[in-house]
Amino acid sequence: MFSILIIEMKYYIIAGEASGDLHGSNLMKALKKKDPNAEFRFWGGDLMKEQGGTLVKHYRDLAFMGFLEVAMNLRTILNNIKFCKEDIKNHQPDILILVDYPGFNLRIAKFAKELGIKVVYYISPQLWAWKEGRVEVIKKYVDEMMVILPFEEDFYKKHGVHSHFVGHPLLDAISSLKEINIEDFKKEHGLNEKEIIALLPGSRKQEVEKMLEIMLSIRSYFKDYQFVIAGAPSLSKEFYQKYVDDNVHFVSNKTYDLLRCSKAALVTSGTATLETALLNVPEVVCYRGSKISYAIAKRLIKNINYISLVNLIMDREVVKELIQNDLNTKNLVKEFTLILEGEKRQKVLKDYELLRQKLGGKGASDNAAEVILKV
Repeated sequence: MFSILIIEMKYYIIAGEASGDLHGSNLMKALKKKDPNAEFRFWGGDLMKEQGGTLVKHYRDLAFMGFLEVAMNLRTILNNIKFCKEDIKNHQPDILILVDYPGFNLRIAKFAKELGIKVVYYISPQLWAWKEGRVEVIKKYVDEMMVILPFEEDFYKKHGVHSHFVGHPLLDAISSLKEINIEDFKKEHGLNEKEIIALLPGSRKQEVEKMLEIMLSIRSYFKDYQFVIAGAPSLSKEFYQKYVDDNVHFVSNKTYDLLRCSKAALVTSGTATLETALLNVPEVVCYRGSKISYAIAKRLIKNINYISLVNLIMDREVVKELIQNDLNTKNLVKEFTLILEGEKRQKVLKDYELLRQKLGGKGASDNAAEVILKV
């Protein structure tokens, strides 16, 4: 008589930001296909929660932006690390899956490895930009590194670390979207007939407050358009009400739908810059941090010429980046005018096609799940 081998793995996943919640949820979905009896315990958000399992902590309680803000919340961060270690020790998972979020996750990787738990990293920290020395930590405590940017494989190879390029999970997330009708979207959200300019100010309260003020400073120059703020799921609807008026609207937790209905976008630097490009929306990338955080970052970040993922992947300027003092009303109006109509807009859209080719095909989540199960 033959017995059937049934996989029953206990997965512990840590994602500390909104983008990690998205990629973590798609990975969970892929793992469930290959391991129907999978048991998940995780740090993440609402998207991961939809896949089932136990949510230990929501990422909105974990995200602190910039060096100064991290220093001010150090006690909370250290308490979270201590709590996470105790939770892993009590739960005894078969495998720990870390999604980006390096300051926290690399400490947990060391702890888990010492307990004899297999450690997989999905979506590499951006060590090629700064803190290159952390490669040694990965070499010691991470069993498998899965990267989603094509140049990251060469970076790890240079440091003697084997890694897998699995493709970019955003291609999976975007390819699964259903078609959208722009007029229906406008009607559903109480928008007027004007074309839409999308504002993506970020997901953290302090970041959103800072970025929306400068983004909305251009509205009087583009009166033929309506501005729509992409609300972050981690922030309440009430938080955004002070920015709303007759020509500034707010749509909560519908960023992809909003972008697909927009003519162009202003986007705070981060994963959203790549999402906007893959959804074929011309954009201007914005970033302004505190003076202290920016000064420290400038000293630490080496060997990169851009802050947006779009330009980093293409290794040239595809989308305009306005950083710190360059981020002002005059520059925003100038650059935004160029991408609304004409030659610059067409050039950006053509470059987006090349970007998609560089990122490879769909299937990143399935490829990552396959690697994890082999571990």
